[in-house]
Amino acid sequence: MGNFFTDNDDIRFLFDHIDLAELARVQEDNFAKPDGTDYAPRNEQDAIDNYRRVLTIVGQIAADHIAPRAEEVDKEGNTLNPDGTVTLGRRVRENLEVLARADMMGFTLPRKYEGLNCPTTIYTMATEIVSRADCSLMNLFGLQGIAETINAFASEEVKQKYLPKFARGEVTGAMVLTEPDAGSDLQAVQLRAWQDDDGQWRLTGVKRFITNGCGDVLLVLARSEPGTTDGRGLSMFLAERCPRIRVRHLEEKLGIHGSPTCELVFDDAPAILIGERQLGLIRYVFSLMNGARLGIAAQSLGVAEAAYRLARSYASTRKQFGVAIERLPAVAEMVTEMKIAIEAARALTYETARVCDLENNNLRVMEENPQMDAAEAKRRKEVARTLKRLNGMLTPMSKYYASEMCVRVASDALQVLGGSGYIKDYPAERYLRDARITTIYEGTSQLQIVAAVRGVCSGAWEKRISEMEIAEYGDALLANLKSRLAEGKALMLKAIGVAKEKGAEYMDLYGRKLVDSAITVLVGHLLLAQAQKNERKKAVARRYIETGLANIRRDVDLICSGDTAPMEQYDLIAGPVPR
Repeated sequence: MGNFFTDNDDIRFLFDHIDLAELARVQEDNFAKPDGTDYAPRNEQDAIDNYRRVLTIVGQIAADHIAPRAEEVDKEGNTLNPDGTVTLGRRVRENLEVLARADMMGFTLPRKYEGLNCPTTIYTMATEIVSRADCSLMNLFGLQGIAETINAFASEEVKQKYLPKFARGEVTGAMVLTEPDAGSDLQAVQLRAWQDDDGQWRLTGVKRFITNGCGDVLLVLARSEPGTTDGRGLSMFLAERCPRIRVRHLEEKLGIHGSPTCELVFDDAPAILIGERQLGLIRYVFSLMNGARLGIAAQSLGVAEAAYRLARSYASTRKQFGVAIERLPAVAEMVTEMKIAIEAARALTYETARVCDLENNNLRVMEENPQMDAAEAKRRKEVARTLKRLNGMLTPMSKYYASEMCVRVASDALQVLGGSGYIKDYPAERYLRDARITTIYEGTSQLQIVAAVRGVCSGAWEKRISEMEIAEYGDALLANLKSRLAEGKALMLKAIGVAKEKGAEYMDLYGRKLVDSAITVLVGHLLLAQAQKNERKKAVARRYIETGLANIRRDVDLICSGDTAPMEQYDLIAGPVPR
């Protein structure tokens, strides 16, 4: 029997390295056993042991049940029926049933709704594990954020009706946001929400590119305020699958074939308003998308891990010129860079998940205790502002960095296999096809950069790095690497100054280079902290920091050059539009 948790040394290392006790205390309300649940953990260690058991179960299901069926899922796909419903592939249904029987479909929901009450950090680890087994299944397993949004913003009546069904795996969900003319620009959403004579909300219009749009419970962004044209006219609604909601088309995609991507038609479908009117985009979608983007970062890690393991195994057994190809310098460099890139992205993603847990739980405590001491309320409000700014930078950073890494690693894995990787005898080509969507959906890499660069240039990055610089290292190598990161920070501050002086358009032009350099310094500090507790991580940190600093110097030189050719000479360089 295999296990995708216990066989991954880096995930297990981070499980022990991250301060899960801190997260568990707040997650479990200092172990007060609310709502009379006598099976809640007694203390920090009990909670951590429970998290480990949960991940071990997910790891075993992923290795023994999901991964062996991934190729069949990829070939089988899903079926659009004449009545506008969709039948999921047989193996997809089986995978969901296995996860439901193991009680893994209510990961972060409170126990009073039959959930596991796990922190986002643990759910992120589980999402990576499932994605390594089958990237497409994550798009169903990973949509538990739908239930989280209902839990955060819906009425108690709605929570009681729907959340236990999610936790039991009786329903799946979808976030129904994009339209044919409203993709990244959700302010342009036109699907109409209106009330009939009985006050019943109804939805009319079309949505497109909806992951699992055939799901049972749909969270729909719709225009509830007639005559409006921006985000202030949008509200969030819950609609159950019914004959008035029809799948008109199933997209034929490059990859993730087990995940149905639907075009939906709403024909005056009944719906329930979630939260307050006009806050659909401004508040609720922002919360929903943040969770989704962290999920895609975890999905990217899983695909990259699967691709790396295939390449590593192949390179160790395939012989050319009398030696295993992993001993050829060009291949050795590829394999080691793949491994370092995965661990760097994992460090950033799990740190982001940890900060998300701190922010979400701090907000929950504030909401549940409105009469708390004035001094404590003031302190928590300050913490909330700090964590919101930090998360506003880390979440798009993680999604961008992990997804770009995923595509690069999947491509390099295919390259390591050579001709064997290009044919379907090996899953390398499937990993690359599946990986490619990660830089696109839930916001393209370009949009993540635009979001992240604001945090980099507004002081959030500098503040976080200053906090990380407090760490002291007795080891001479680590101390030297820390000083090298200080050089990188100084270069970055210089580049930030130039970008801010030249304005927002220039900042966006060099956004990728600014964000890449900022990530290098931040992840460098995360790896140094890991290296204190793990001898192998010293080699990882050294290689990552030294190669990263070379890239920072190159990028900062270009940022400070003032070159604006891609904007000012666009027509000249790009040439005429092809006819």
